[in-house]
Amino acid sequence: MKYTVYNQQGKRISETLLPKEIFEVKINPDLIHQVAVSQMANRRRVIAHTKTRAEVRGGGRKPWRQKGTGRARASSIRSPIWRGGGITFGPTKARVFKKKIPKKMRRKALLMVLSAKAKEKMLIVLNSLKIEKPKTKLMVNILDKLPLPRPHAWRQGEKKASSLLILPQKDEIIIRASRNISEVQTLEARNLNVLDLLSFKYLLIPKEAIKVIKETFLNQRTKNKEQRTKLSL
Repeated sequence: MKYTVYNQQGKRISETLLPKEIFEVKINPDLIHQVAVSQMANRRRVIAHTKTRAEVRGGGRKPWRQKGTGRARASSIRSPIWRGGGITFGPTKARVFKKKIPKKMRRKALLMVLSAKAKEKMLIVLNSLKIEKPKTKLMVNILDKLPLPRPHAWRQGEKKASSLLILPQKDEIIIRASRNISEVQTLEARNLNVLDLLSFKYLLIPKEAIKVIKETFLNQRTKNKEQRTKLSL
């Protein structure tokens, strides 16, 4: 797949061939949905927690004797029928929402989302991305010049196109320069996942990051195949 390469000034400077193993994968929406749901479940934090009668404080002795008082029998003030007692069938932190997905399925879904972004022209390839100082103004100037919808929306507070900036490696200057821009987030190429890709409409990716994606998500598959062939021999 031939794709246009832009510089930081937003000008077309060349074309590049995107690896078909990453950007021309047949899309399976069901697999993408399954992986996205599992990642959302794994990120879910269990906050609601109620105490059972075993966790409520107090109730070490019997409130009153068993017979002769005319009142109902009671063994502990921690009983769920008492005010301030334990809660029956309430939410607890013991709940587990995690869902396991095989690594091959996760990687396949990731490549499918990247292919969909490239097919729908929501992928912007940059020759390089470098700024001298961690200034938000410098990053805003770069984003204004790129072929994103609604130019200058970063400044005017209009409806903005969410963009994910994929970095080949950790760059503290770019991260600090873009963290104050709403609807823009940075992520290292080695940490790509389906949920983050689907959360943003456009992907801004330097050419160096494509090489990192290929080394991270494709080379390991070839190594595994080579190991299997050696074992079979």
